[in-house]
This record gives sequence, structure tokens and C-alpha cells, in this order.
Amino acid sequence: MSGDLVIVLLLLVAAVAMFAVNKPRMDAVALIMMVLLPFTGVISIGEALTGFSDPNIVLIAALFVIGDGLVRTGVAQRLGDWLIVRAGSSGTKLLVLLMLVVGGLGAVMRSTGVVAIFIPIVLRIARNTGTPPSQLMMPLSFAALISGMLTLVATAPNLVVNAELVRTGAAGFQFFSFTPFGVPILVLGIVYMIFARRWLTVKAASDANEVARPSLRTWIERYGLADREHRVMITEQSPLVGKTVREVDPRTSYGANLLAIERKGRLSSALVHPLPDTELLSGDILFIDLFSADLDPAAIRAQLALEELPVSGAYFADLAQGWGWRNACCRPRQDSQARRRWSPSSARTPA
Repeated sequence: MSGDLVIVLLLLVAAVAMFAVNKPRMDAVALIMMVLLPFTGVISIGEALTGFSDPNIVLIAALFVIGDGLVRTGVAQRLGDWLIVRAGSSGTKLLVLLMLVVGGLGAVMRSTGVVAIFIPIVLRIARNTGTPPSQLMMPLSFAALISGMLTLVATAPNLVVNAELVRTGAAGFQFFSFTPFGVPILVLGIVYMIFARRWLTVKAASDANEVARPSLRTWIERYGLADREHRVMITEQSPLVGKTVREVDPRTSYGANLLAIERKGRLSSALVHPLPDTELLSGDILFIDLFSADLDPAAIRAQLALEELPVSGAYFADLAQGWGWRNACCRPRQDSQARRRWSPSSARTPA
């Protein structure tokens, strides 16, 4: 065994170990390996950077960006909500739609990312419909795996094979070259899961009495948060315009927690996490948790020239994902002083 091979194997083992412990980050590990290989003399600096000239490498990196964008913009979450509404109480329809949605998303982003996105969605669907989670998790896995056969960019091996074909002078694949093979397999997978799901492990009836992990909605009901929500818009006459969150100090001055700010952009609105230096603008919509029972919301709105906006549905629960709530942030408190120390926004940077 040559010395260069030993060095490469040692670096590979080190990279795998760092990936396993997730320290440092994956991108940092990749950069470390890219620096160490030329430094040891196994390859030259030019060879280490050659990959950046390959359009497939750039395309794979771009797919990571697209996948993260689908998560951050809420597209994936909305697909899950749409899935719940459209499926209704039909288990078969739910399974078919789930596999189609997962397969479609997996065709343009990493299947691992799709599974990570849909695991909490599937668990929520199972809880709401009373369906055993095992009967939805397996179809989720099948659809994510099959999605790699739907398009050229669905999985990295497709791109690697295509690049090798082009390098040897062959025509290579088109974007939908895999689709005629992938779609029938996806359909067969759906049909198979419709019949096979009945043999999947079903949760025993004795487990139904086990204490379930508290959800955000449970905490809302337990601590009476549902009666404290308010949604108001800052008008042009409001004295809050131009002031920072630190200057307003809503907790001390008004007995309220500023959870989030909805700020309109050119094309759409975005939720802004209120930091102490965040400046309040006219037209901003404030999401307020008014924890003090001694204050009159109508009087505060009149004093600050705030326009009341309607609050529909389970306010806190519906916007939990955009605010970054965590069940772990919830701690029982008995008095108003303690409630001020604990608040949804205090789970992150105080505002």
C-alpha cells in the first residue's frame, strides 16, 4: 500500500468521524479536506479546485439552496397543510397524495431533506386522523427513494453518471430522461403501499393510554394563551413609528410580549423576529401576547394609534413554525412576575 493511499484513507476516516459527530459543520469539513489533500502532496492545488469548474458540482450546490429555500419560505409546510385538507378522512387518498407530494418535491431537491421536512407533518396527520404512524412513514420513505428516478437532478448519482457520459463524448441525459421510468415505478409503489399498509405494524391498543408528548396546542390550552393574542397594525399617526423595540420596551411599559412583526415587502410579506434594535415602521403588523390582565387592550390601541386586525383560528399554533416556537420553551409559572420572565419570545432573543 502506497503512502498516498494511506494518507487518503486516514483523511477519509477523519472526515467520516467529523460527519458522524457533526463537529465542525459539514461545509467546514469539506473545506478542511480540500486544504489538507494539497498540503500533504497527494494532489495539487489545481486538482483540488478542478471540481468547481464542473457544472454538475455547481448544480448540486444550487439544489441545496433550492431545498433550503422551499423550507424557509414555507412552501413545504403549506404542501403539508394542503395535504391534510385535501385528504380528509380517507386513508387511501391520504396515502396517494402523500406519496405524490413527496415524490414531486424529491424530484427537485434531496430526498433526505424531503423526509426530514415531512416527518413532523406525517406525525401530525397521523395524530389528527387517528392513523397509525407506521402506515404513513413507510410510504413516505418509499416515495422519497423513488423520487430519485424522476428527474436528472433528483439525486447526485444521476448527475455524476451524466457528467461521465458527457466527458467520454456521449450525448448525456436530458432533464426528464429518467421520468418515463420513474413515474411508472412511483405508481406501482403507490399501488403496492395501498395493499401492503394493512400488514405494517399497528400500534397496540394498550399504548393508547401512554402519555403523549405535549404539543404547542396543549401548552396553549393549559396556560390560557389563546385569550391573550392580539394582532395590530401601526398607523402613520402612531408614536411607535421610528422607535426601536428597546425604546418602546413593550414588556415593562405595556405588559405585552412582542412575538413577531409582519412587514410588507414589494412582492410579499415576511415575518421579522423583533430584536432590540429593530425599528418599527408605519404599516408593520405586530403579533402581541398581552400577558397582563390588568390592562385594557382597547385603551392601549387608542393611546398608541394601533389598528386592530382580526385573529382567526388557533393563532399561536398556526404561526408556530414562522416564529420558531419549541415545546421545550414552555415552563409553568404561577404569578404575573414569573409569566413575564417566561414568554414565547423569551425562548429566543428578548425583545
